[in-house]
Amino acid sequence: MAKETGKKLVASNRKARHDYLIEDTYEAGLVLMGTEVKALRMGRASLVDGWAGFDRDELWLEGVHIPEYLNGTWTNHTPRRKRKLLLHRRELEKIAHATRESGRTVVPLSLYFKDGRAKVEIAVVTGKKSYDKRHSLRERQDRREADRAIAARRRGEA
Repeated sequence: MAKETGKKLVASNRKARHDYLIEDTYEAGLVLMGTEVKALRMGRASLVDGWAGFDRDELWLEGVHIPEYLNGTWTNHTPRRKRKLLLHRRELEKIAHATRESGRTVVPLSLYFKDGRAKVEIAVVTGKKSYDKRHSLRERQDRREADRAIAARRRGEA
C-alpha cells in the first residue's frame, strides 16, 4: 500500500480565530485509539468546545468531539475523552510558562492528517473583548472594500 503524503484537513475551529487573539501556534501529535483514527478518516470531528490543559507535566486535549466509529464494536472509544498531546519538552515548557499568566489558554485550531499521522494545531490565546471582535470585523470589511475598489479600477483601465 502506498504511503500517504500531504495534508488532509479533518476539522477546523474557525470560531477560535474570531473569539481569541492568537499568540503562538504549535503542531502536536495525538495519542488515539484505532476507532478514533477511522472516525477521523471519515472526516468527522468537532473542535468547537476543545481546550488543552496540563496534568502532571503532560498536555491533554479535552472537549474535542470525535464521534463513535459506526462499524466499531465493544472496543469503540468514548466521543469526548481526554487525549494526550505529543510535543517536545521545550515546547511544553514554553506553553506552560505562557499559560501561567492570567487570561491565557490553549485551544485547538485545526485537526488534520499530515503524511498519514493525525496532528492538531494548537495555539496559546488570549480572549478578545467584544469591541476587539467588532474592530477586527470592521478591518476585514474595509480591506474587502478596498480590494473591490482596486479590482474595479483595474477592470476599468484594461
